[in-house]
Amino acid sequence: MEWKKLLCDERIRSFRRQSAADLRTEFEKDYHRIIGSASFRRLQDKTQVFPLDRSDFVRTRLTHSLEVSSLAKSLGQNIGQKIQMEIRDDSFLPEHKAAVCDILQCAGLLHDIGNPPFGHFGEAAIQDWFRKNLGELEFKGKPLTELLSDQMVQDFYHFEGNTQAFRVVTRLHFLVDEHGMNLTKALLGTIIKYPVSSVEIDKESGDIRTKKMGYFFADRENFWDVQEATGTNGRRHPLAFLLEAADDIAYRTADIEDAVKKGCISYETLFRELTGYRAKEQGDAYKRVVSWLEDKYNKALEKGYADPGQYAVQNWIISAQGQMIAGVTDSFVRHYGEIMEGTYGQDLASASSMGLLMEALGDIAYRYAFQTRPILQLEIGAQRIFEFLLERFVDAVLPYDTELPMTQVQEKLVALISENYRRIYKLCSQGKGEEEKLYLRLLLVTDYICGMTDSYARDMYQELNGIYVIR
Repeated sequence: MEWKKLLCDERIRSFRRQSAADLRTEFEKDYHRIIGSASFRRLQDKTQVFPLDRSDFVRTRLTHSLEVSSLAKSLGQNIGQKIQMEIRDDSFLPEHKAAVCDILQCAGLLHDIGNPPFGHFGEAAIQDWFRKNLGELEFKGKPLTELLSDQMVQDFYHFEGNTQAFRVVTRLHFLVDEHGMNLTKALLGTIIKYPVSSVEIDKESGDIRTKKMGYFFADRENFWDVQEATGTNGRRHPLAFLLEAADDIAYRTADIEDAVKKGCISYETLFRELTGYRAKEQGDAYKRVVSWLEDKYNKALEKGYADPGQYAVQNWIISAQGQMIAGVTDSFVRHYGEIMEGTYGQDLASASSMGLLMEALGDIAYRYAFQTRPILQLEIGAQRIFEFLLERFVDAVLPYDTELPMTQVQEKLVALISENYRRIYKLCSQGKGEEEKLYLRLLLVTDYICGMTDSYARDMYQELNGIYVIR
């Protein structure tokens, strides 16, 4: 792969109006398209860890995305400098450094834009519902699993927020037409973490790119357009590794900070867990960074802070992130040749000097925050919301846009679906066979539900069940 193609600033809809007064690069224009979009704003009411939390401190998908964007840009600055001064790749031109930073900054904003309500639990709820029900549902007397192709079926069985993000920005966000935000192909390539279809998933391959799917059957043309334009051709875009690392750094540190703020874990417990985590495998770098946590706690005691534990954790997080950025940078440089060849198959964070620390933070957050009673109760409640919405709306869309009769309730349910989503369905289904139109109608439901915020999904569930809600 070569940087000139990897940083392709073309768009799927190649319309460009030049203005002498507009000095922005195409990647800077991407940034403004994203932050001005309703799709991005909806992230402010989508779960990061604690669903429907009323605290101003605890993170949402919006604040998390802003943090990932910032960390990704920092990694881009580091990597650009390393390629120029240390690796000395002549194909990486001086202007490429700014482009890399802009692309990664935008990718950080976008990486969760396709996530359904209620966090990653929402993905699992959608997968579970289709695995349980798709074979039981019928259309014109035949099970849907017999009518749809294998890839179409597997798209729903392996439904994924990252895959939906590509769909949102290339299709669903109705800016002008069915091309979504019409972002640059370099940016689109960067947000594709898993450049395989749902029938090519292989979690046992040892190659991270086949861990999950990266595009829906419905978006295959856009996917291959991006792959060809950037020269990746089924391989991971090098910047996708950095986006993934920025996300890993952000959520592993933020989840701990939020858990401390919520009272799920104390400073004392965190320090004990970190010092004891796989003690025989801890290197000098791990021990040094963990010792900083104790140093900051002692400093807080000296200054007489009312909550020295919280002060220590919040300040330690910043220092730890700096070490993680440095570790990922070194990991990228060490594996630069493999990354550019498309043969590197791991994530950069786990392969870095801070890999064990990030693993420890993830394990601690899971045990002390993700498995707490309030979150488990909310997830069980969210499961019921997804089951109800999928059951009602899938039933409504099966006869939609066919010669089959619809009940009044089915017609009203379809009318509730966003007009933009229905317009996209109409445009994309033109000239398609009955099988693909059926598949697109099912996607219409998942598109609508994934576009919901946590509060909107809850309120929709209550309203359709006759529970009065004041918006």
